[in-house]
Amino acid sequence: MSDYSNNPIPKASSEGLNSNNQTFELNDELTILRSLLLDIEPTKLKTLYERLENPQILPEDISKMLPEAVILRSKQDKQLGEVMVSTVENAIEASVKQDHNVLADALFPVIGPATRKAISTALEEMMQSMNQTLEHSLSPQSFKWRLEAQRTGKSFAEIVLLRTLVYQVEQIFLIHKKSGLLLQHLVTTQVTVQDPDLVAAMLTAIQDFVKDSFRVQKVDGLKSLRFGEVMIWIEEGPQALVAAMIRGNPPQELRLLLAEAIEKIHLKLGREIQNFTGETEAFQASQPYLEACLVVQYKSAAKKNYTYAWAFLGAIAIACGTWGFFTIREQLRWQAYLQKLNSLPGIVVINTKQAFGKYFISGMRDPLAVDPNTLIQQTNLNPKIVISQWQPYLSLEPQFTAKRVEKLLHPPQTVSLRVDNNGILNVTGYAPRKWILEARKLWTFIPGITQFQDQKLVEIELSELQLSKIKIEKEILFFTEGTTELMPGEIDKLPNLLLSIRKCLDIAKYLGKNVQIQIIGHTNSTGTERRNRPLSQARANKILSYLISQGIKINQFQALTVSSSLTSQPELTSESKEFNRRVSFKVLINNISK
Repeated sequence: MSDYSNNPIPKASSEGLNSNNQTFELNDELTILRSLLLDIEPTKLKTLYERLENPQILPEDISKMLPEAVILRSKQDKQLGEVMVSTVENAIEASVKQDHNVLADALFPVIGPATRKAISTALEEMMQSMNQTLEHSLSPQSFKWRLEAQRTGKSFAEIVLLRTLVYQVEQIFLIHKKSGLLLQHLVTTQVTVQDPDLVAAMLTAIQDFVKDSFRVQKVDGLKSLRFGEVMIWIEEGPQALVAAMIRGNPPQELRLLLAEAIEKIHLKLGREIQNFTGETEAFQASQPYLEACLVVQYKSAAKKNYTYAWAFLGAIAIACGTWGFFTIREQLRWQAYLQKLNSLPGIVVINTKQAFGKYFISGMRDPLAVDPNTLIQQTNLNPKIVISQWQPYLSLEPQFTAKRVEKLLHPPQTVSLRVDNNGILNVTGYAPRKWILEARKLWTFIPGITQFQDQKLVEIELSELQLSKIKIEKEILFFTEGTTELMPGEIDKLPNLLLSIRKCLDIAKYLGKNVQIQIIGHTNSTGTERRNRPLSQARANKILSYLISQGIKINQFQALTVSSSLTSQPELTSESKEFNRRVSFKVLINNISK
Protein backbone atom coordinates (compact mmCIF):
# COMPACT_ATOMS: atom_id res chain seq x y z
CA MET A 1 0.00 0.00 0.00
CA SER A 2 2.96 2.30 0.45
CA ASP A 3 3.35 2.49 -3.31
CA TYR A 4 0.18 4.50 -3.52
CA SER A 5 0.20 6.43 -0.36
CA ASN A 6 1.82 9.60 -1.86
CA ASN A 7 0.01 9.61 -5.19
CA PRO A 8 -3.02 11.80 -5.64
CA ILE A 9 -6.20 10.02 -6.50
CA PRO A 10 -7.16 10.91 -10.10
CA LYS A 11 -10.62 12.00 -10.93
CA ALA A 12 -13.08 9.37 -11.90
CA SER A 13 -13.62 8.91 -15.65
CA SER A 14 -17.04 9.46 -17.05
CA GLU A 15 -16.89 6.02 -18.48
CA GLY A 16 -15.69 4.06 -15.40
CA LEU A 17 -16.81 0.45 -15.23
CA ASN A 18 -19.67 0.06 -17.70
CA SER A 19 -22.03 -2.82 -17.18
CA ASN A 20 -22.93 -2.91 -20.86
CA ASN A 21 -19.48 -3.15 -22.45
CA GLN A 22 -17.72 -4.58 -19.31
CA THR A 23 -14.85 -2.04 -19.62
CA PHE A 24 -12.49 -1.37 -16.74
CA GLU A 25 -10.52 1.90 -16.38
CA LEU A 26 -7.39 2.11 -14.22
CA ASN A 27 -7.94 5.76 -13.47
CA ASP A 28 -11.37 4.99 -11.96
CA GLU A 29 -11.33 6.43 -8.45
CA LEU A 30 -13.47 3.53 -7.10
CA THR A 31 -11.10 0.97 -8.50
CA ILE A 32 -8.07 2.70 -6.99
CA LEU A 33 -9.86 2.92 -3.64
CA ARG A 34 -10.61 -0.81 -3.75
CA SER A 35 -6.99 -1.61 -4.50
CA LEU A 36 -5.84 0.54 -1.58
CA LEU A 37 -8.28 -1.01 0.86
CA LEU A 38 -7.72 -4.60 -0.23
CA ASP A 39 -3.96 -4.26 -0.70
CA ILE A 40 -4.15 -5.59 -4.28
CA GLU A 41 -2.39 -3.97 -7.21
CA PRO A 42 -4.77 -2.26 -9.68
CA THR A 43 -3.47 -4.37 -12.55
CA LYS A 44 -4.29 -7.61 -10.67
CA LEU A 45 -7.65 -6.22 -9.63
CA LYS A 46 -8.41 -5.32 -13.26
CA THR A 47 -7.39 -8.79 -14.36
CA LEU A 48 -9.56 -10.41 -11.68
CA TYR A 49 -12.65 -8.43 -12.67
CA GLU A 50 -12.08 -9.06 -16.32
CA ARG A 51 -11.79 -12.81 -15.76
CA LEU A 52 -14.77 -13.00 -13.49
CA GLU A 53 -16.96 -10.98 -15.87
CA ASN A 54 -15.81 -12.84 -18.96
CA PRO A 55 -18.32 -15.65 -19.80
CA GLN A 56 -15.70 -17.43 -21.85
CA ILE A 57 -13.26 -17.81 -19.00
CA LEU A 58 -11.94 -21.30 -18.45
CA PRO A 59 -12.37 -23.25 -15.14
CA GLU A 60 -8.59 -23.60 -15.04
CA ASP A 61 -8.24 -19.80 -14.93
CA ILE A 62 -10.81 -19.57 -12.15
CA SER A 63 -8.99 -22.21 -10.09
CA LYS A 64 -5.82 -20.11 -10.31
CA MET A 65 -7.57 -16.97 -9.09
CA LEU A 66 -9.95 -18.62 -6.60
CA PRO A 67 -7.57 -18.66 -3.57
CA GLU A 68 -6.78 -15.01 -4.08
CA ALA A 69 -10.49 -14.24 -4.44
CA VAL A 70 -11.28 -16.09 -1.21
CA ILE A 71 -8.59 -14.13 0.62
CA LEU A 72 -9.95 -10.95 -0.87
CA ARG A 73 -13.48 -11.69 0.27
CA SER A 74 -12.40 -12.88 3.71
CA LYS A 75 -10.67 -9.57 4.38
CA GLN A 76 -13.83 -7.64 3.60
CA ASP A 77 -16.22 -9.35 6.12
CA LYS A 78 -17.22 -12.72 7.57
CA GLN A 79 -20.05 -13.37 5.14
CA LEU A 80 -18.01 -15.83 3.09
CA GLY A 81 -17.32 -17.95 6.18
CA GLU A 82 -20.96 -17.91 7.22
CA VAL A 83 -22.04 -18.99 3.74
CA MET A 84 -19.44 -21.77 3.60
CA VAL A 85 -20.59 -23.24 6.94
CA SER A 86 -23.64 -24.92 5.46
CA THR A 87 -21.64 -26.06 2.44
CA VAL A 88 -18.95 -27.64 4.64
CA GLU A 89 -21.61 -29.27 6.86
CA ASN A 90 -23.33 -30.76 3.83
CA ALA A 91 -20.00 -31.97 2.50
CA ILE A 92 -19.15 -33.65 5.82
CA GLU A 93 -22.61 -35.25 6.01
CA ALA A 94 -22.29 -36.57 2.47
CA SER A 95 -18.82 -37.90 3.23
CA VAL A 96 -20.06 -39.71 6.33
CA LYS A 97 -22.97 -41.25 4.46
CA GLN A 98 -20.68 -42.36 1.68
CA ASP A 99 -17.87 -43.75 3.85
CA HIS A 100 -17.64 -42.89 7.53
CA ASN A 101 -14.21 -44.49 7.79
CA VAL A 102 -12.60 -41.58 5.90
CA LEU A 103 -13.64 -39.02 8.51
CA ALA A 104 -12.93 -41.46 11.35
CA ASP A 105 -9.40 -42.10 10.09
CA ALA A 106 -8.81 -38.38 9.77
CA LEU A 107 -9.96 -37.63 13.33
CA PHE A 108 -8.39 -40.69 14.95
CA PRO A 109 -4.96 -39.11 15.68
CA VAL A 110 -6.70 -36.21 17.42
CA ILE A 111 -9.64 -37.83 19.24
CA GLY A 112 -7.62 -40.67 20.79
CA PRO A 113 -5.08 -38.55 22.69
CA ALA A 114 -7.71 -35.98 23.58
CA THR A 115 -10.04 -38.63 25.02
CA ARG A 116 -7.28 -40.31 27.01
CA LYS A 117 -6.13 -37.00 28.39
CA ALA A 118 -9.66 -36.02 29.41
CA ILE A 119 -10.29 -39.39 31.10
CA SER A 120 -6.94 -39.31 32.88
CA THR A 121 -7.58 -35.80 34.17
CA ALA A 122 -11.10 -36.68 35.32
CA LEU A 123 -9.91 -39.82 37.13
CA GLU A 124 -7.06 -37.94 38.79
CA GLU A 125 -9.40 -35.24 40.04
CA MET A 126 -11.95 -37.82 41.19
CA MET A 127 -9.34 -39.83 43.12
CA GLN A 128 -7.95 -36.67 44.70
CA SER A 129 -11.40 -35.56 45.76
CA MET A 130 -12.26 -39.05 47.01
CA ASN A 131 -9.04 -39.35 49.02
CA GLN A 132 -9.58 -36.03 50.69
CA THR A 133 -13.23 -36.81 51.39
CA LEU A 134 -12.51 -40.25 52.89
CA GLU A 135 -9.62 -38.93 54.96
CA HIS A 136 -11.82 -36.35 56.66
CA SER A 137 -15.20 -38.07 56.56
CA LEU A 138 -14.88 -39.41 60.13
CA SER A 139 -13.00 -36.52 61.70
CA PRO A 140 -14.66 -34.30 64.32
CA GLN A 141 -14.61 -31.41 61.87
CA SER A 142 -16.56 -33.45 59.33
CA PHE A 143 -19.85 -32.75 61.12
CA LYS A 144 -19.14 -29.02 61.02
CA TRP A 145 -18.25 -29.23 57.33
CA ARG A 146 -21.41 -31.20 56.55
CA LEU A 147 -23.49 -28.45 58.14
CA GLU A 148 -21.58 -25.90 56.10
CA ALA A 149 -22.22 -27.91 52.93
CA GLN A 150 -25.97 -27.96 53.66
CA ARG A 151 -25.97 -24.26 54.44
CA THR A 152 -24.02 -23.17 51.36
CA GLY A 153 -25.49 -25.69 48.93
CA LYS A 154 -22.05 -27.08 48.04
CA SER A 155 -21.11 -30.75 48.09
CA PHE A 156 -19.32 -32.21 51.09
CA ALA A 157 -16.31 -33.12 48.92
CA GLU A 158 -16.03 -29.52 47.73
CA ILE A 159 -16.11 -28.22 51.32
CA VAL A 160 -13.42 -30.75 52.33
CA LEU A 161 -11.16 -29.70 49.48
CA LEU A 162 -11.72 -26.03 50.32
CA ARG A 163 -11.01 -26.41 54.05
CA THR A 164 -8.02 -28.73 53.66
CA LEU A 165 -6.42 -26.66 50.91
CA VAL A 166 -3.03 -25.07 51.67
CA TYR A 167 -2.81 -23.35 48.30
CA GLN A 168 -3.77 -23.93 44.69
CA VAL A 169 -2.75 -22.19 41.50
CA GLU A 170 -6.10 -21.83 39.77
CA GLN A 171 -5.06 -19.86 36.67
CA ILE A 172 -1.81 -19.03 34.92
CA PHE A 173 -1.39 -16.19 32.40
CA LEU A 174 1.43 -15.60 29.88
CA ILE A 175 1.27 -11.89 28.96
CA HIS A 176 3.27 -9.97 26.36
CA LYS A 177 5.10 -7.37 28.33
CA LYS A 178 5.22 -4.59 25.73
CA SER A 179 1.66 -4.79 24.36
CA GLY A 180 -0.08 -6.25 27.40
CA LEU A 181 -1.79 -8.86 25.19
CA LEU A 182 -2.50 -12.38 26.41
CA LEU A 183 -0.27 -15.04 24.84
CA GLN A 184 -1.50 -18.15 26.70
CA HIS A 185 -3.93 -18.91 29.50
CA LEU A 186 -4.41 -22.14 31.47
CA VAL A 187 -6.96 -22.86 34.20
CA THR A 188 -7.67 -25.77 36.54
CA THR A 189 -11.02 -27.53 36.54
CA GLN A 190 -14.00 -26.39 38.64
CA VAL A 191 -12.79 -22.77 38.58
CA THR A 192 -14.97 -19.95 37.35
CA VAL A 193 -13.05 -18.15 34.60
CA GLN A 194 -13.42 -14.50 33.72
CA ASP A 195 -12.36 -13.06 30.35
CA PRO A 196 -8.59 -13.85 30.32
CA ASP A 197 -7.84 -11.04 27.84
CA LEU A 198 -9.55 -8.56 30.13
CA VAL A 199 -7.61 -9.86 33.13
CA ALA A 200 -4.32 -9.55 31.22
CA ALA A 201 -5.16 -5.97 30.22
CA MET A 202 -6.05 -5.06 33.79
CA LEU A 203 -2.81 -6.54 35.13
CA THR A 204 -0.81 -4.57 32.57
CA ALA A 205 -2.71 -1.42 33.45
CA ILE A 206 -2.07 -1.94 37.14
CA GLN A 207 1.60 -2.54 36.45
CA ASP A 208 1.84 0.70 34.48
CA PHE A 209 -0.14 2.58 37.12
CA VAL A 210 2.19 1.47 39.90
CA LYS A 211 5.30 2.33 37.92
CA ASP A 212 3.99 5.78 37.01
CA SER A 213 2.50 6.63 40.40
CA PHE A 214 5.30 5.52 42.70
CA ARG A 215 8.26 6.36 40.47
CA VAL A 216 9.76 2.91 40.60
CA GLN A 217 12.52 1.85 38.30
CA LYS A 218 11.64 0.20 35.03
CA VAL A 219 13.35 -3.01 36.07
CA ASP A 220 11.09 -3.22 39.08
CA GLY A 221 7.43 -4.14 38.89
CA LEU A 222 4.42 -5.32 40.80
CA LYS A 223 5.14 -8.70 42.32
CA SER A 224 1.85 -9.66 44.00
CA LEU A 225 -1.77 -8.63 44.52
CA ARG A 226 -4.31 -9.95 47.04
CA PHE A 227 -8.10 -9.90 46.78
CA GLY A 228 -9.64 -11.72 49.78
CA GLU A 229 -8.71 -15.39 49.48
CA VAL A 230 -7.24 -14.92 46.00
CA MET A 231 -3.61 -13.79 45.44
CA ILE A 232 -1.84 -12.95 42.16
CA TRP A 233 1.93 -13.50 41.88
CA ILE A 234 3.78 -12.02 38.94
CA GLU A 235 7.19 -13.05 37.59
CA GLU A 236 8.60 -10.88 34.81
CA GLY A 237 10.95 -11.75 32.03
CA PRO A 238 12.65 -9.49 29.47
CA GLN A 239 9.74 -9.58 27.02
CA ALA A 240 6.88 -11.43 28.81
CA LEU A 241 5.59 -12.08 32.27
CA VAL A 242 3.82 -14.92 34.05
CA ALA A 243 0.89 -14.16 36.38
CA ALA A 244 -0.44 -16.90 38.66
CA MET A 245 -3.84 -16.61 40.32
CA ILE A 246 -3.49 -18.45 43.66
CA ARG A 247 -5.98 -19.41 46.36
CA GLY A 248 -4.55 -19.96 49.82
CA ASN A 249 -1.10 -19.30 51.25
CA PRO A 250 1.58 -20.35 48.75
CA PRO A 251 5.21 -20.94 49.81
CA GLN A 252 8.15 -19.01 48.41
CA GLU A 253 9.17 -22.09 46.43
CA LEU A 254 6.30 -21.30 44.09
CA ARG A 255 8.08 -18.13 42.95
CA LEU A 256 11.07 -20.21 41.94
CA LEU A 257 8.71 -22.41 39.94
CA LEU A 258 7.22 -19.35 38.20
CA ALA A 259 10.67 -17.87 37.55
CA GLU A 260 11.86 -21.18 36.09
CA ALA A 261 8.79 -21.30 33.83
CA ILE A 262 9.29 -17.77 32.42
CA GLU A 263 12.96 -18.51 31.85
CA LYS A 264 12.21 -21.68 29.87
CA ILE A 265 9.56 -19.85 27.84
CA HIS A 266 12.03 -17.10 26.88
CA LEU A 267 14.62 -19.69 26.04
CA LYS A 268 12.29 -21.59 23.73
CA LEU A 269 10.07 -18.80 22.38
CA GLY A 270 12.21 -15.70 22.73
CA ARG A 271 12.19 -14.84 19.00
CA GLU A 272 8.42 -15.40 18.72
CA ILE A 273 7.82 -13.11 21.69
CA GLN A 274 10.07 -10.43 20.22
CA ASN A 275 8.33 -10.59 16.81
CA PHE A 276 4.83 -10.85 18.26
CA THR A 277 2.25 -9.10 16.03
CA GLY A 278 -0.99 -10.44 17.52
CA GLU A 279 -0.95 -14.11 16.47
CA THR A 280 -0.82 -16.50 19.47
CA GLU A 281 -0.66 -19.88 17.71
CA ALA A 282 3.11 -20.08 18.13
CA PHE A 283 2.79 -19.89 21.91
CA GLN A 284 1.00 -23.26 22.24
CA ALA A 285 4.48 -24.64 22.88
CA SER A 286 4.54 -22.81 26.23
CA GLN A 287 1.71 -24.86 27.71
CA PRO A 288 3.92 -27.59 29.29
CA TYR A 289 5.86 -24.93 31.20
CA LEU A 290 2.66 -23.21 32.30
CA GLU A 291 0.98 -26.48 33.29
CA ALA A 292 3.90 -27.17 35.63
CA CYS A 293 2.85 -24.06 37.54
CA LEU A 294 -0.73 -25.27 38.15
CA VAL A 295 0.17 -26.92 41.45
CA VAL A 296 -2.00 -27.66 44.46
CA GLN A 297 -1.19 -28.69 48.03
CA TYR A 298 -3.56 -29.95 50.75
CA LYS A 299 -3.16 -30.25 54.47
CA SER A 300 -1.81 -33.61 55.45
CA ALA A 301 -3.75 -35.39 58.12
CA ALA A 302 -1.96 -35.04 61.42
CA LYS A 303 -0.82 -38.26 62.96
CA LYS A 304 -2.44 -38.55 66.31
CA ASN A 305 -2.40 -41.13 69.03
CA TYR A 306 -5.71 -42.89 68.87
CA THR A 307 -4.92 -45.45 71.57
CA TYR A 308 -7.73 -44.34 73.84
CA ALA A 309 -10.07 -43.92 70.91
CA TRP A 310 -9.31 -47.42 69.66
CA ALA A 311 -9.65 -48.79 73.19
CA PHE A 312 -13.01 -47.08 73.51
CA LEU A 313 -14.12 -48.36 70.13
CA GLY A 314 -12.86 -51.83 71.05
CA ALA A 315 -14.85 -51.76 74.28
CA ILE A 316 -17.92 -50.67 72.35
CA ALA A 317 -17.32 -53.43 69.80
CA ILE A 318 -16.97 -56.03 72.55
CA ALA A 319 -20.09 -54.76 74.26
CA CYS A 320 -22.00 -54.77 70.98
CA GLY A 321 -20.69 -58.25 70.17
CA THR A 322 -21.68 -59.56 73.60
CA TRP A 323 -25.08 -57.95 73.37
CA GLY A 324 -25.50 -59.30 69.85
CA PHE A 325 -24.48 -62.80 70.96
CA PHE A 326 -27.00 -62.90 73.80
CA THR A 327 -29.67 -61.31 71.64
CA ILE A 328 -29.18 -63.85 68.87
CA ARG A 329 -29.08 -66.69 71.39
CA GLU A 330 -32.34 -65.51 72.99
CA GLN A 331 -33.88 -65.16 69.54
CA LEU A 332 -32.86 -68.71 68.62
CA ARG A 333 -34.27 -70.02 71.88
CA TRP A 334 -37.48 -68.11 71.27
CA GLN A 335 -37.78 -69.63 67.80
CA ALA A 336 -37.15 -73.12 69.23
CA TYR A 337 -39.84 -72.49 71.84
CA LEU A 338 -42.33 -71.47 69.14
CA GLN A 339 -41.48 -74.52 67.04
CA LYS A 340 -42.13 -76.83 69.99
CA LEU A 341 -45.43 -75.12 70.75
CA ASN A 342 -46.58 -75.44 67.15
CA SER A 343 -45.62 -79.11 67.07
CA LEU A 344 -47.60 -80.03 70.20
CA PRO A 345 -51.27 -81.08 69.95
CA GLY A 346 -53.84 -79.07 71.81
CA ILE A 347 -51.91 -75.76 71.50
CA VAL A 348 -52.70 -73.15 68.86
CA VAL A 349 -50.41 -70.10 68.64
CA ILE A 350 -52.32 -67.08 67.32
CA ASN A 351 -50.01 -64.10 67.78
CA THR A 352 -46.40 -63.45 68.81
CA LYS A 353 -44.43 -60.23 69.12
CA GLN A 354 -41.34 -58.77 70.77
CA ALA A 355 -41.25 -55.42 72.51
CA PHE A 356 -39.34 -53.73 75.32
CA GLY A 357 -36.98 -56.70 75.63
CA LYS A 358 -39.82 -59.17 76.28
CA TYR A 359 -41.65 -61.78 74.23
CA PHE A 360 -45.44 -61.81 74.06
CA ILE A 361 -47.43 -64.82 72.91
CA SER A 362 -51.15 -65.52 72.82
CA GLY A 363 -53.25 -68.43 71.64
CA MET A 364 -55.54 -71.29 72.70
CA ARG A 365 -54.72 -74.31 74.83
CA ASP A 366 -56.62 -77.48 75.63
CA PRO A 367 -56.69 -78.10 79.41
CA LEU A 368 -55.26 -81.57 78.78
CA ALA A 369 -52.33 -80.26 76.68
CA VAL A 370 -48.78 -79.78 77.94
CA ASP A 371 -48.20 -76.71 80.08
CA PRO A 372 -46.26 -74.18 77.91
CA ASN A 373 -44.31 -73.01 80.96
CA THR A 374 -42.55 -76.36 81.12
CA LEU A 375 -41.35 -75.83 77.56
CA ILE A 376 -39.89 -72.45 78.52
CA GLN A 377 -37.62 -74.18 81.00
CA GLN A 378 -36.66 -76.85 78.46
CA THR A 379 -35.53 -74.22 75.92
CA ASN A 380 -33.55 -72.32 78.60
CA LEU A 381 -35.56 -69.15 78.06
CA ASN A 382 -35.89 -66.74 80.93
CA PRO A 383 -39.50 -67.16 82.14
CA LYS A 384 -39.57 -63.52 83.27
CA ILE A 385 -39.27 -62.22 79.68
CA VAL A 386 -42.06 -64.44 78.27
CA ILE A 387 -45.59 -63.10 78.72
CA SER A 388 -48.20 -65.73 77.78
CA GLN A 389 -51.95 -65.49 77.41
CA TRP A 390 -53.81 -68.73 76.67
CA GLN A 391 -57.54 -69.13 76.13
CA PRO A 392 -59.03 -72.55 76.97
CA TYR A 393 -60.64 -74.66 74.25
CA LEU A 394 -61.44 -78.32 73.63
CA SER A 395 -59.26 -80.04 71.05
CA LEU A 396 -60.89 -82.87 69.10
CA GLU A 397 -57.64 -84.67 68.49
CA PRO A 398 -57.91 -88.40 69.36
CA GLN A 399 -55.36 -88.38 72.19
CA PHE A 400 -57.25 -85.65 74.05
CA THR A 401 -60.61 -87.28 73.38
CA ALA A 402 -59.26 -90.54 74.84
CA LYS A 403 -58.08 -88.67 77.92
CA ARG A 404 -61.51 -87.14 78.38
CA VAL A 405 -63.09 -90.62 78.01
CA GLU A 406 -60.86 -92.00 80.75
CA LYS A 407 -61.56 -89.01 82.96
CA LEU A 408 -65.33 -89.37 82.59
CA LEU A 409 -65.80 -93.15 82.45
CA HIS A 410 -63.05 -94.26 84.86
CA PRO A 411 -62.52 -97.59 83.11
CA PRO A 412 -61.12 -100.54 85.09
CA GLN A 413 -57.61 -101.72 84.43
CA THR A 414 -58.94 -104.66 82.43
CA VAL A 415 -60.45 -102.30 79.83
CA SER A 416 -58.55 -100.69 76.91
CA LEU A 417 -59.84 -97.54 75.20
CA ARG A 418 -58.89 -96.33 71.71
CA VAL A 419 -60.27 -93.39 69.75
CA ASP A 420 -59.62 -93.35 66.00
CA ASN A 421 -59.48 -90.32 63.71
CA ASN A 422 -63.19 -90.63 62.98
CA GLY A 423 -64.13 -90.25 66.64
CA ILE A 424 -65.12 -93.89 67.13
CA LEU A 425 -64.46 -95.19 70.67
CA ASN A 426 -63.37 -98.83 70.65
CA VAL A 427 -63.56 -100.58 74.04
CA THR A 428 -61.94 -103.98 74.60
CA GLY A 429 -61.17 -106.18 77.60
CA TYR A 430 -63.18 -107.15 80.67
CA ALA A 431 -65.40 -104.90 82.73
CA PRO A 432 -68.13 -105.20 85.29
CA ARG A 433 -71.61 -105.27 83.90
CA LYS A 434 -72.53 -102.17 85.83
CA TRP A 435 -69.65 -100.18 84.31
CA ILE A 436 -70.52 -101.36 80.84
CA LEU A 437 -74.14 -100.26 81.20
CA GLU A 438 -73.07 -96.88 82.58
CA ALA A 439 -70.48 -96.36 79.81
CA ARG A 440 -73.13 -97.00 77.18
CA LYS A 441 -75.10 -94.08 78.62
CA LEU A 442 -72.23 -91.59 79.21
CA TRP A 443 -70.25 -91.80 75.97
CA THR A 444 -72.71 -89.49 74.21
CA PHE A 445 -71.67 -86.62 76.51
CA ILE A 446 -68.00 -86.83 75.52
CA PRO A 447 -66.96 -84.20 72.87
CA GLY A 448 -65.46 -85.75 69.79
CA ILE A 449 -66.96 -89.25 70.24
CA THR A 450 -69.26 -90.24 67.37
CA GLN A 451 -69.71 -94.01 68.07
CA PHE A 452 -69.27 -96.51 70.93
CA GLN A 453 -67.99 -99.96 69.93
CA ASP A 454 -67.98 -102.57 72.75
CA GLN A 455 -68.39 -105.83 70.82
CA LYS A 456 -65.02 -106.99 72.09
CA LEU A 457 -65.78 -105.98 75.65
CA VAL A 458 -66.58 -108.95 77.91
CA GLU A 459 -68.47 -108.64 81.20
CA ILE A 460 -66.31 -109.75 84.13
CA GLU A 461 -69.28 -111.48 85.78
CA LEU A 462 -69.87 -113.63 82.74
CA SER A 463 -66.22 -114.52 82.68
CA GLU A 464 -66.34 -115.38 86.37
CA LEU A 465 -69.47 -117.43 85.72
CA GLN A 466 -67.57 -119.42 83.16
CA LEU A 467 -64.69 -119.82 85.53
CA SER A 468 -67.01 -121.00 88.28
CA LYS A 469 -68.60 -123.47 85.90
CA ILE A 470 -65.22 -124.83 84.94
CA LYS A 471 -64.16 -125.06 88.56
CA ILE A 472 -67.34 -126.91 89.58
CA GLU A 473 -67.07 -129.34 86.68
CA LYS A 474 -63.48 -130.11 87.68
CA GLU A 475 -64.55 -131.21 91.17
CA ILE A 476 -64.70 -135.04 91.64
CA LEU A 477 -65.70 -136.88 94.85
CA PHE A 478 -64.47 -140.47 95.24
CA PHE A 479 -66.31 -143.21 97.21
CA THR A 480 -65.29 -146.48 98.81
CA GLU A 481 -66.03 -149.79 97.12
CA GLY A 482 -69.75 -150.77 97.18
CA THR A 483 -70.82 -147.95 99.62
CA THR A 484 -72.02 -144.32 99.65
CA GLU A 485 -69.24 -143.31 101.97
CA LEU A 486 -66.65 -140.86 100.78
CA MET A 487 -63.13 -141.99 100.73
CA PRO A 488 -60.85 -140.50 103.42
CA GLY A 489 -60.00 -136.84 102.67
CA GLU A 490 -62.77 -136.34 100.13
CA ILE A 491 -65.03 -134.68 102.65
CA ASP A 492 -62.58 -131.73 102.79
CA LYS A 493 -63.50 -130.88 99.21
CA LEU A 494 -67.09 -130.11 100.07
CA PRO A 495 -66.58 -126.53 101.49
CA ASN A 496 -64.77 -125.33 98.36
CA LEU A 497 -67.35 -127.00 96.20
CA LEU A 498 -70.07 -125.25 98.12
CA LEU A 499 -68.39 -121.83 97.62
CA SER A 500 -67.99 -122.38 93.90
CA ILE A 501 -71.62 -123.39 93.54
CA ARG A 502 -72.88 -120.41 95.51
CA LYS A 503 -70.71 -118.00 93.48
CA CYS A 504 -71.90 -119.49 90.25
CA LEU A 505 -75.53 -119.20 91.32
CA ASP A 506 -75.07 -115.60 92.50
CA ILE A 507 -73.37 -114.49 89.29
CA ALA A 508 -75.99 -116.22 87.20
CA LYS A 509 -78.72 -114.48 89.14
CA TYR A 510 -76.96 -111.07 88.68
CA LEU A 511 -76.60 -111.71 84.96
CA GLY A 512 -80.12 -112.97 84.62
CA LYS A 513 -79.00 -116.43 83.75
CA ASN A 514 -80.54 -119.77 84.63
CA VAL A 515 -78.12 -122.32 86.05
CA GLN A 516 -78.76 -126.06 86.34
CA ILE A 517 -76.18 -128.20 88.10
CA GLN A 518 -76.22 -131.90 87.37
CA ILE A 519 -74.85 -134.24 90.11
CA ILE A 520 -73.83 -137.46 88.34
CA GLY A 521 -73.14 -140.69 90.24
CA HIS A 522 -70.73 -143.33 88.91
CA THR A 523 -69.73 -146.95 89.82
CA ASN A 524 -67.10 -149.27 88.53
CA SER A 525 -67.85 -152.48 86.64
CA THR A 526 -67.71 -154.65 89.73
CA GLY A 527 -71.10 -156.20 90.40
CA THR A 528 -74.22 -156.29 88.29
CA GLU A 529 -75.93 -153.34 86.59
CA ARG A 530 -79.01 -153.92 88.74
CA ARG A 531 -76.97 -153.39 91.87
CA ASN A 532 -74.66 -150.62 90.56
CA ARG A 533 -77.35 -148.22 89.24
CA PRO A 534 -79.08 -147.71 92.66
CA LEU A 535 -75.61 -147.34 94.18
CA SER A 536 -74.63 -144.56 91.80
CA GLN A 537 -78.00 -142.83 92.36
CA ALA A 538 -77.49 -143.07 96.14
CA ARG A 539 -74.06 -141.48 95.85
CA ALA A 540 -75.52 -138.53 93.81
CA ASN A 541 -78.36 -138.10 96.27
CA LYS A 542 -75.96 -137.98 99.17
CA ILE A 543 -74.09 -134.96 97.65
CA LEU A 544 -77.40 -133.33 96.79
CA SER A 545 -78.57 -133.75 100.38
CA TYR A 546 -75.43 -132.03 101.59
CA LEU A 547 -75.97 -129.05 99.33
CA ILE A 548 -79.61 -128.74 100.34
CA SER A 549 -78.54 -128.86 103.95
CA GLN A 550 -76.35 -125.84 103.25
CA GLY A 551 -79.33 -123.75 102.07
CA ILE A 552 -79.13 -124.18 98.35
CA LYS A 553 -82.46 -124.51 96.52
CA ILE A 554 -83.14 -127.97 95.18
CA ASN A 555 -84.73 -126.77 91.93
CA GLN A 556 -81.31 -125.78 90.59
CA PHE A 557 -79.92 -129.32 91.00
CA GLN A 558 -80.52 -132.62 89.33
CA ALA A 559 -79.15 -135.98 90.53
CA LEU A 560 -78.36 -138.40 87.70
CA THR A 561 -76.78 -141.83 87.30
CA VAL A 562 -74.58 -143.36 84.66
CA SER A 563 -74.45 -147.01 83.71
CA SER A 564 -71.50 -148.91 85.09
CA SER A 565 -70.81 -150.10 81.60
CA LEU A 566 -70.01 -146.48 80.62
CA THR A 567 -66.83 -146.09 82.57
CA SER A 568 -64.57 -143.18 81.74
CA GLN A 569 -61.41 -145.28 82.02
CA PRO A 570 -60.67 -148.95 81.32
CA GLU A 571 -60.45 -150.81 84.61
CA LEU A 572 -57.08 -152.39 84.11
CA THR A 573 -55.70 -151.37 87.46
CA SER A 574 -57.00 -150.75 90.95
CA GLU A 575 -56.48 -147.00 90.45
CA SER A 576 -58.72 -146.99 87.40
CA LYS A 577 -61.44 -148.87 89.32
CA GLU A 578 -61.12 -146.34 92.14
CA PHE A 579 -61.51 -143.44 89.69
CA ASN A 580 -64.78 -144.85 88.37
CA ARG A 581 -66.32 -144.84 91.92
CA ARG A 582 -67.09 -141.10 91.96
CA VAL A 583 -69.58 -138.25 91.72
CA SER A 584 -68.99 -135.59 89.01
CA PHE A 585 -70.78 -132.31 88.17
CA LYS A 586 -72.17 -130.74 84.98
CA VAL A 587 -73.20 -127.03 84.92
CA LEU A 588 -75.77 -125.83 82.39
CA ILE A 589 -76.19 -122.05 81.95
CA ASN A 590 -79.16 -120.67 80.00
CA ASN A 591 -80.74 -117.27 79.54
CA ILE A 592 -83.92 -116.76 81.48
CA SER A 593 -86.79 -116.70 79.05
CA LYS A 594 -88.90 -113.53 79.21
